Amino acid sequence: MNPTIKRTLNQWRNGPYITYSLIAIQTIVFLLNYLLPSLQLQEKGVMFGPFVAYYHQYWRFITPIFFHFGLSHYAINTIVLYFIGQQVEALYGHSRFLALYLLSGILGNAFSFGFNAIGVQSAGSSTSIFGIFGAFLILGVYFRHNPAIQGMVRQFALFVLLSLVFGMFDQSIDIWGHVGGIIGGLLLGNTIALPNNPGRYSMHTRILTGIVYGFLFVICLFYGLKKYGILV
Repeated sequence: MNPTIKRTLNQWRNGPYITYSLIAIQTIVFLLNYLLPSLQLQEKGVMFGPFVAYYHQYWRFITPIFFHFGLSHYAINTIVLYFIGQQVEALYGHSRFLALYLLSGILGNAFSFGFNAIGVQSAGSSTSIFGIFGAFLILGVYFRHNPAIQGMVRQFALFVLLSLVFGMFDQSIDIWGHVGGIIGGLLLGNTIALPNNPGRYSMHTRILTGIVYGFLFVICLFYGLKKYGILV
């Protein structure tokens, strides 16, 4: 293989290619939704409780991660994902980061389904972004004596706190999605754990937090189905 090509491939494999790929996917989805509205992709992909409850469209727990309501919504989430995603992917590794991102978003959308008012539509990668914030915040527990990590944890914690507080006063923000996302990130950051750090993580705690994640998802599903009259 040509040395230049080989070096380029190695740089790509070692770089934050999951972050770049996620940005590419949500960019393609945004452009398709904007340029080809006749496809009705947004209507088919956002979180919309009635269609989950009555028509069993359970893909809506994951597809909203890649949809955005307008250019500013897309741009803000993409910029945050670009800067934060690279850092967290470098720490957790590619496959762990992808699992954190998707599973946090799924729990965030489950919270939206379970606890938002009837008929609310929600979408955006912020459920997953809050998840990777949560996955970073949990590192503060395991690296108490690392000043670099502790400094970043404090900055992330302040950002998350302010975002949640402002979200409570902005009806356009899916606060339940953000809450579910960060809870998912906190749990999954512990369950998945950092690579090459087995001594820092208790296996019992990892199993327990994984069970709690599953339990919360089931509770959200139960509340959502009960809200729409599927369960009594």
